[in-house]
Formats: sequence, C-alpha cells, structure tokens
Amino acid sequence: MQQDEVAARVRQVIDAAGVSAREFARRIVIDPSKLSRSLNGTRRFTAAELARIADIGAVDLGWLLGSAAGAADGVDAAVRPASGAAATASPVRSASAPRPPTPSPEGGRPLQIVRETVRLIAERGFHAVRVADIAAACHTSTAAIHYHFPGRDELLEAAVRWCMDEDTRRRADATAGTRHAGDELRLLIELQTPRTEQQRRQWCVWLDLWAEAARSTTVGRLHVEYYRQWRGTVADVIRRGVEQGVFRPVDPDGAALALTALIDGLASQVLATEPDGRDDGVPGTGAQAMHDALTAHVDACLTAPTAG
Repeated sequence: MQQDEVAARVRQVIDAAGVSAREFARRIVIDPSKLSRSLNGTRRFTAAELARIADIGAVDLGWLLGSAAGAADGVDAAVRPASGAAATASPVRSASAPRPPTPSPEGGRPLQIVRETVRLIAERGFHAVRVADIAAACHTSTAAIHYHFPGRDELLEAAVRWCMDEDTRRRADATAGTRHAGDELRLLIELQTPRTEQQRRQWCVWLDLWAEAARSTTVGRLHVEYYRQWRGTVADVIRRGVEQGVFRPVDPDGAALALTALIDGLASQVLATEPDGRDDGVPGTGAQAMHDALTAHVDACLTAPTAG
C-alpha cells in the first residue's frame, strides 16, 4: 500500500476519534511533529507506531495497511464490533503480528505500557527495569511489549514524552482561569513541591531521566524541549506579573532560569529525605522547607514592594 494511502487512513482514524492531531499524538505517545510529517508524506510511519494507532483507534492493523478484508469499508466499519453479516465485511486483526493475549485496557495497551514503565522507573530506576517486569505489571507478554515498542530506547522515549505531556497537562489544569500572576506562580511552585507520594514518584522519574539525558541523544533532545517549555511557562507568568505590577521589572527569561534551577536543586535534596520530609532530624531538607524557600525567593527577588 502506498504511503499516502496509509496516511489517509490514519487521518480517518484521527477524525473518528474527534481529537486534534496533537492530542492523538499524545495518545499514541509520539512527537507531534513526527505524526505531522508522516501525515504529510515526508516520513513513514513505523510498524510500532501503526500498531499503536490501531490499538488507540480501535481499528484493525490490516485495514490501516490496506488488507483486502477491510479496504472497502473504511474506518466506520473498522471500529464496529464484528457480528453476523457485518463480521464478514469488517476488517480482522492481522494474523502475522503478535497481539496482546488480553483485551486492551482503558486508554489502550500502549498507554498502559508507558504508565507502568514510568511507575517502575520511579521505583527501581530505568536500568533496573526489564521488559519482563513491564510485561508482568501489564499482565501481558514480552512479545506484546515489543509489538508496541520494539526496543528499550523507543520505550524510554515514550516514557519521557508521556511524563512531559502529563506534567504540562497538570499545570494547565491547575492554573486554568488564574488571572493574578502572583497566584499562578505560587500554584506552579506548589505543583513542583514533592509533598505527596505521586509528586515524589514524578520527581524520581525526572531525576533518573536527567541522568539518562547525559548519555542518550534522544532523551537529551526531549530534555531540552521540556525545559524550554517549562522555563517558557514560568517566564510568561513572570512577564504578565511585571505588566500587572505584581512583580518587579525583571528580565522574565533570566528570572525563570533562576527559579527553575532553584526548584530542581531543592527538589533533589528533598528526595533524599524520608517520605515524611525529615532526614534524621536535619532541619530544612523537607518539602515544606523547599516550598518556604521558593516562596521566600519570589517575595525577595520578584514581588514588587507595592504589591499586596
């Protein structure tokens, strides 16, 4: 089947999902620019990407590739449950590719694999996590893991991208509708303070990925992309705060760089403490101390003297 025909069918799947191409890229855990290039015909979809598209879109992989069983029916037939006469016309799963032995979980098998990978990285570190461990956590086979993510590098890239997307989504949800720049900056600080088990787990993953970024070009590129977005978010809030008169007339980019670096440094210290924020009685190393230090930094270096 020609590349442009495959792209046209993927477009049908995206349209049927009722989401933007960027959101669909998030669901199949790939770079939105890769999806865009593949849809425009300047890049080929990989076999694993097509497998994830079929899984998330609830369509047959053979149909995506133009098999005779499903070519005439289109995406509407591809997503219908096969029953009676419709079963003859509806596409069937390709027998040549291994499939997970159990039905796909909510959100699809690829997202389950990535979520469990992230959880295991937080608990053990990336290099201590085996594909067999991920398969066991997903109650599936190693063949099913490799079907969606052929190698560890691709799986790590997907895990990093998922963490980036989840972090960005949480920030957007938490600050939606916040107009006062000072309040929004403090909300961002609260989100980055590892108080809860979920926040600590998230930071453990980031620390592991930082180390991997120094060794992996792909992870390093994602690391640069994430921090560009994160610092840009903080800089935009500071810029608005300057315009509102909430913050001093500082350089937003420089202030954002200093604040995000301070967050990273303090978080790495907090993670070395006990979950309750204490480390053998050493003061100033817990999550609350980190939060207090960050807000004190904002008050001393950013907040305008006349701001309420």
